[in-house]
Amino acid sequence: MEAFITFARYNRQMNAQIYDVCGQLDQGQLEADRGVFFGSIYRTLNHIMIADGYWLQRVTRQPSPLADSAGEPLAIRSVDQILYQELATLSHWRSIIDDRIVGCMEALAQESADLSRLLDHRLMDGSVVQFTLHKALCHWFNHQTHHRGQVTTILSQLHIDFGVTDLLLMELN
Repeated sequence: MEAFITFARYNRQMNAQIYDVCGQLDQGQLEADRGVFFGSIYRTLNHIMIADGYWLQRVTRQPSPLADSAGEPLAIRSVDQILYQELATLSHWRSIIDDRIVGCMEALAQESADLSRLLDHRLMDGSVVQFTLHKALCHWFNHQTHHRGQVTTILSQLHIDFGVTDLLLMELN
């Protein structure tokens, strides 16, 4: 479980770093189609949030903390949905989700969670497959890194320094 705690802390730090850099971009730069899976930086950041909220719910068995401006739970309808229209709002919720992910990994470690526990996962075609908790956690953290890599590629193409991304060179807390 120590590895998953490390990945959760890395995720939190990288998201803070990427959101800080993206905060320097105008809305047009954030929303421009760059040819990645979800088109733009903004859509990619939204997709990562959707997936993280989903996996957090699956692992903790608690409702997502994501809410609309009235405080109502946010309904997720698709993997490419825009959750929030402004980066500042998305960033606010990103921070909350990241803290919950770290807390989730720490709780799993503290309770000596059974990583062989099976989770049901419904695919887009409606079929259900099962994964072990271990495999789901591996997928979860790999998914984040994969899509954040698309964002950093776009930032590189825009000649924007997004800082160090190498886990080995980071002090994680």
